[in-house]
Amino acid sequence: MSTAVSQTWYMTQRQLMVFVRQPAFAVITLIQPVIWLFLFGSLFRHVVELGGFGTTSYLDYLVPGVVVMSALSSNMWAGMTTLDEIQRGTLDRFLTTPVSRAALMNGNVVNNGLVTALQSVVIVLLGLLGGADYPGGIAGVAVLVLASVLLGTVFGAFSNALGMLVRERESIIGINTFLLLPLTFLSSAFMAPSQMPSWIRHVADFNPLNWAMVAGRSALSENPDWGAVLVRGGALLGLAVVAVWLSIRTFRSYQRSV
Repeated sequence: MSTAVSQTWYMTQRQLMVFVRQPAFAVITLIQPVIWLFLFGSLFRHVVELGGFGTTSYLDYLVPGVVVMSALSSNMWAGMTTLDEIQRGTLDRFLTTPVSRAALMNGNVVNNGLVTALQSVVIVLLGLLGGADYPGGIAGVAVLVLASVLLGTVFGAFSNALGMLVRERESIIGINTFLLLPLTFLSSAFMAPSQMPSWIRHVADFNPLNWAMVAGRSALSENPDWGAVLVRGGALLGLAVVAVWLSIRTFRSYQRSV
């Protein structure tokens, strides 16, 4: 177990070096969250007057949604990194080494989790600078960040599996584009559940994106519903375990094909 952990951390460091050497990329990934927070948030700031948001500030409601949305959109492209390594032959060269096959996949997942956590904290701080209030304090923020990391792990691992299955950029782009907006708008990202059509509310109950939002918002509220947090957090954790297992199984299938 210790060997697998150390090998996973080595592969994670390898991925982190790429992130550190491209600081401009980190800044670019924050442009869209800033637009959602301050442009979209200002445009629809009076929507809270409809009721059901649990706050008088739309920015308070919007921040957890933007954090989770950003985790989703950034991790959905993890398969592109895997595909690049397949096409460059890097992944095949690693197969000649004694490194754990799980570490080859999980290094990418852990790297994405660390980057997602950093990105989430920055968005929370931007919301704070914009006037957002977090009654749940540090504990609530920690739950929101953890929920976003778990969601990112789910879609990052699925994306890795997808990259090894389709092995085509166009397919990954098409599938991600198809999923991103429906997953976002079939959730409580922008609108309180009480204001949504009933069929969207029912679909949102089965949307992992919405699980993370509900857990984060509840933990950040003045009176958190820890039962709801634990149920949805547990569901995300279970789905993350399944996704990581699936990516490892898919990798072993890829290994047999080369």
